[in-house]
Amino acid sequence: MRISFTARHFKPSDRLKNFATTEVARLKKYYDDILDVEIILDYVKQEQIAEIVIKVYGQRLTVKEKSKDMYKSINLAIDKLERKLVRYKDKMRHFDKERITEIIEIETENEVD
Repeated sequence: MRISFTARHFKPSDRLKNFATTEVARLKKYYDDILDVEIILDYVKQEQIAEIVIKVYGQRLTVKEKSKDMYKSINLAIDKLERKLVRYKDKMRHFDKERITEIIEIETENEVD
């Protein structure tokens, strides 16, 4: 998993970078096949925005969260991504099962004929 880090309109501290990368590494326990992660932190007026983009096979999962504290924004974004990853993983499992049952049904129909 490659992690790229971008900060817009401010200079991030090392502590903030380490916090963001360790929080993103927590996502590995939900889905192993994460290819790339982009962490984009932005500071606009009084709001601090954390945007995280995850690339998995054939799809991008994007989350954007705003709050008054950057650490809180990162935590909210990670929590939302955890839910998205679980939903994506369930969807992929269900899709494979449907496909396999369709193939088995077609084969059994052909054998009967």
